[in-house]
Amino acid sequence: MKMKYFNNTSAYICITFCLFIIAGAGCKKDFFDKQPLDAVSDATFWQTEGDAQLALVGCYYTGAGWSGEDFWTARSLLYLDLMAGNGSEKELIPDHMTDGTLTSAYWVPGAYWQHAYEKITTCNNFLDHIGNINMDAAKKNMMIAEVRTIRAYQYFNLALYFGDVPFPQHVLTVAEANSISRSPKAEVWAFAEKELKESYPVLPVTRSDNENGRITAGAALAILGRLQMAEKKWSDAAASYKTIIDNNVYIIDPKFKELFSQASELSKEIILSSQYQQDVYGHVLLQYLYPETWGGWHQFSPYNELVKAYECIDGKTINESPLYNPDKPYDNRDPRLDYTIMISDRTVFKGQTFISRPNSSSPDRFNRYNWSGYCIYKFMDASFDGNLMNYGGNWIMIRYAEVLLSYLESQLESGAAINQQLLDQTINKVRARAAVNMPPVTTVDPTALRTIIRRERRVEFAFEGLRYYDILRWGIAAEELNRQYTGMKLTNDPANYKDYPVDNEGYLKYQQRNFKKGVNELWPVPQTERDINKNLSQNTGY
Repeated sequence: MKMKYFNNTSAYICITFCLFIIAGAGCKKDFFDKQPLDAVSDATFWQTEGDAQLALVGCYYTGAGWSGEDFWTARSLLYLDLMAGNGSEKELIPDHMTDGTLTSAYWVPGAYWQHAYEKITTCNNFLDHIGNINMDAAKKNMMIAEVRTIRAYQYFNLALYFGDVPFPQHVLTVAEANSISRSPKAEVWAFAEKELKESYPVLPVTRSDNENGRITAGAALAILGRLQMAEKKWSDAAASYKTIIDNNVYIIDPKFKELFSQASELSKEIILSSQYQQDVYGHVLLQYLYPETWGGWHQFSPYNELVKAYECIDGKTINESPLYNPDKPYDNRDPRLDYTIMISDRTVFKGQTFISRPNSSSPDRFNRYNWSGYCIYKFMDASFDGNLMNYGGNWIMIRYAEVLLSYLESQLESGAAINQQLLDQTINKVRARAAVNMPPVTTVDPTALRTIIRRERRVEFAFEGLRYYDILRWGIAAEELNRQYTGMKLTNDPANYKDYPVDNEGYLKYQQRNFKKGVNELWPVPQTERDINKNLSQNTGY
């Protein structure tokens, strides 16, 4: 059942219009001198608990349809994984963030910046006015905790990708907004950490199904854990994740591929998801995602470097396993490979086989456009037969598998003792889900386990928006993003193959990225913002 709380279209329209009026108030000196009879203003809006609920919905609002370039919506988070070297987009929109061509004039970082601050402004407006409403104190405090968590999540991501950022905690006047300076990243993250620590105890541990999508204590703690891992506060992060585990609310779902379909939206593995509803508040990801054979645009192409990361079914890498056959590289592999990536002449969807071979008549043959020969399969929903531009499936932002893997990593990096019991309680629970059933991890050697955890995160969360965060905090972005990327297997005889460029294993030579170490770890402050606000400094190299 879809969540009633967030699927009231009139609520979105009302609060969005309200905020538009509020935002415009700074442009007219006498706007509040007389109460407008045909518009909503702060002076007339903040009266009842119902008004507070509408305003709260506005804080969660991210936009449906084509909305994107933020830290909440499906395409936006998938883009982060493409930026991080898991694949490419047909028009190279996310690719340009990390291929060495990024400048302050590029519109993509500007869009993420703008949409993050729009949400922060909405949250600040809520927090500036909620105190005026006479309502049940417990409900009010819970709403405040939700909004503080949303705002902290925004600030965490802004500082992660931009470094020092403007740091307003209240609604600004136009003059203030056009003159604010950047605050140090450490200060922004310290504020976000404090907000999350103070908010999660006020939030409910569970919510009813009809409140699916509202922030819980687990969601706030998971965001706090991400922040603490980025800060390398390993013991603190472990404690945050352990609190979630000890609440005994979440599980590892036995399914994997189906977990990302509409049918599993109430799965007990999901901690936080962006909410959508077909015909009311749908999104267009499936139009981007599906191959042309099924009516989509085949907009995304996974890289073979991701494909190679999946182990063989004996739990060994392709470089170690006797089960790996380089002439049949997709056989005997971790089942998550087939759940995540469409492979030519192998993947079957709705009774039809995906074909991307260059000598075929398939509209998805890799040489027809700038494709790798692979396609993202993970989010294709076999149960959906509607308009691909009007999909109502929620987008998972945080799930319990992340909590378990992050808890193990935090324990490892904190220097805590690692034993088999801990491995079985964390990484092996993830690997043992019924649909995956990969062999358990047994090594407790720190170096070997670190490599395994990082590989496990890459394959478990592929295209969910965590990869960029991971390679930044691990300090390996330049290593990962300066390379020749490859695509599908084209030949078992690369020395004599002449049709298309291939590497020495017979994989398509696809794309090159030239990430600038010491520069591209941060995104540039958008030049459009600096043209307006002369007090905004720029990151090194831009």
